[in-house]
Amino acid sequence: MSAPTLKAKPGGLPDGGAVPATSGLRRLKDNIVLVAVYAAFALAVVPLASVLYKIVSEGVSVLGADFFLKSMNGIGGRDAGGGIYHSMVGTLEQVALASAISIPVAVLTAVYLVEYGQGNRLSKVISFFVDVMTGIPSIVAGLFILAFWILVLGFEVSGFAGALALAVLMIPTVVRSAEEMLKLVPNDLREASYALGVPRWRTITKVVLPTAFTGIITGIMLAVARVMGETAPLLLTIWVTKVINFNPFDGAQSSLPTYIWEQAGDPNQVAVDRAWGAALALIFIIMVLNLGARLLARRTSIR
Repeated sequence: MSAPTLKAKPGGLPDGGAVPATSGLRRLKDNIVLVAVYAAFALAVVPLASVLYKIVSEGVSVLGADFFLKSMNGIGGRDAGGGIYHSMVGTLEQVALASAISIPVAVLTAVYLVEYGQGNRLSKVISFFVDVMTGIPSIVAGLFILAFWILVLGFEVSGFAGALALAVLMIPTVVRSAEEMLKLVPNDLREASYALGVPRWRTITKVVLPTAFTGIITGIMLAVARVMGETAPLLLTIWVTKVINFNPFDGAQSSLPTYIWEQAGDPNQVAVDRAWGAALALIFIIMVLNLGARLLARRTSIR
């Protein structure tokens, strides 16, 4: 005796059953949430798009070869011409020095927190101070370097002093990003390495760090992009100059953020236009760094 079968009717359900009311209500709720998500996305994009449009429309008129290859030496606020070459040199040198100082310290700190310091008191103290450093205003980092490095130790204002202030801001960001990436490394990889008799330090350098390399690099590049736009700590540590200074350890040095601050404060329209152009150049550099981080993460990803 064969089992009874249910015949589907045009409604799509056996015996012509109707779609439950709860299904329609669930679909309505999904649509409402979807519309809310798109609306929130639009609200977030509109300010960003308006800022980009304003900077591009105002700054593109001054861009040119001379703007990138000349400094402001001998150029007044009313004078046409001049450029950001001295500021680009200063920014690149200061960020490079800040990265050289902060990245090793931050990555090693993250390695200690994840691989050695789980549960002990020292790791809790370090995590607490990293959280505190993450929330400090950037000008506080500049004041710290001004008070300690320049006033107490007697060193002069220089690009290196600015790099120290930027390093203070970079360290907590890199520590947190590297810590999270190291936590994502499966413990099975560590245990397999230990089972082969590999010591912990070698497991970290040959297994853990290469596995988390992509995420660590991305976090580093984001930290670099963040400090590259800082103005307040640099005003206290590098001051403002219009001449080219290739030596970050000797004398005042310019940077793109301080250049924008100086030119934007000038009442002459020519200077204001230069500030817009420098802002556009700074955004372009930061976008290139973010794009480079994404490409690097994609090429070096471990599959």
